[in-house]
Amino acid sequence: MADVSDWVRRFAPLVGQGDVLDLACGGGRHARHFAALGHAVLALDRDAAALAALADDKVTTLHFDLEDGVSQWPFAPGRFAGVVVTNYLHRPLFGHLARSLAPDGVLIYETFAIGNEAFGKPSNPHFLLGEGELLALAALHGLRVLAFEDGVTDAPKAAMVQRLCAVGPDFARSKAQLEPHEGAAKRDSSQE
Repeated sequence: MADVSDWVRRFAPLVGQGDVLDLACGGGRHARHFAALGHAVLALDRDAAALAALADDKVTTLHFDLEDGVSQWPFAPGRFAGVVVTNYLHRPLFGHLARSLAPDGVLIYETFAIGNEAFGKPSNPHFLLGEGELLALAALHGLRVLAFEDGVTDAPKAAMVQRLCAVGPDFARSKAQLEPHEGAAKRDSSQE
């Protein structure tokens, strides 16, 4: 099984008590990670075989075709404390995801962006985010951005990606733990 995304691992602790949705979960690496953190997890995918391999007493699965089922989104507003999406893009779902977050919920999103065609698949622009697109989608749907990245990564393979961690309007700013960066550590040690 693939490792948990560093981006997901970094922001998963911000998700409060409540259910987590792993959208287009595939093999379930993030569903298992959130379950290990004590969350009730709903792993959703259209691949029934992948879901069958994932289902256990810690992860609930739902077989659902996201592209065909957009008009029958199955979740109520405010249903999830956290939503995680990696390596998947279907733009019509973004509004549903934002509405399904609890008012203090956390959305963790990471997928491919324009420029990825230089690294391989996906290369179809329909499946690649435009420059700053995740930021625009978050703003359009009333989410507050805690972190955003847009660029090239080497791991787990070379790719052009966008990453977003955004929260609902009731998420307390004091809960947003920022990681120190190299420059801050150098400044702190020079001030001693």
